Amino acid sequence: MTSPLDRLGARKRAQGVGDRLPPGQYIPRGWPVLHYGPVPKWKPETWDFKVFGETADGELGRWTWEEFGRLPTTSVTADLHCVTKFSVLGNVWTGVSTRTFLEAAPPAADVTHVLVWAEYGYSANLRLSDFADEGALFVTHRDGEPLSPDHGFPVRLVVPHLYAWKGPKWARGVEYLTADRRGFWEERGYHNLADPWQEQRYSYQEEPGDGPD
Repeated sequence: MTSPLDRLGARKRAQGVGDRLPPGQYIPRGWPVLHYGPVPKWKPETWDFKVFGETADGELGRWTWEEFGRLPTTSVTADLHCVTKFSVLGNVWTGVSTRTFLEAAPPAADVTHVLVWAEYGYSANLRLSDFADEGALFVTHRDGEPLSPDHGFPVRLVVPHLYAWKGPKWARGVEYLTADRRGFWEERGYHNLADPWQEQRYSYQEEPGDGPD
């Protein structure tokens, strides 16, 4: 007699999931919509994207929507894991690599973390190494289609190896930091590092050194 866990494993294998689904995650129907607050109204004539904080030259990097649209783009096929336990697999994300901004507006030598800022003052903190990962993109399209407003149009960050709250919708800029500083959800009890494979969901799970005091 097979157990429920055995049957679940068989279903995952039949779906071609294999080892791609982190612990505690499930595959939903479609792509659920989750965010805090209202969907912002987009005004292309006033929209801009900034890189600021501890830049190497002390200058602000800024791109209008037209300039952002001229930046080189790339595509990455990667899964999306939400801390609420759903995972959407096999997405083709298209956008501007985070490394493009690190090259265009380099951080100072002592920068260790970034805060990614979004509309309404929302923010998410990441280690510089996570932000610079080759799979991290400021995404404009998913599966060849522009993002919908409720999924982050015009730009959202996607960092596939972390829980999705580390990739804010409606992204507007990056602040370079020389010391870690918690973002919006991290200040409200979410784990500072957010590795889905270790189920780093909540701050009470943090080990010494996982986050700022």
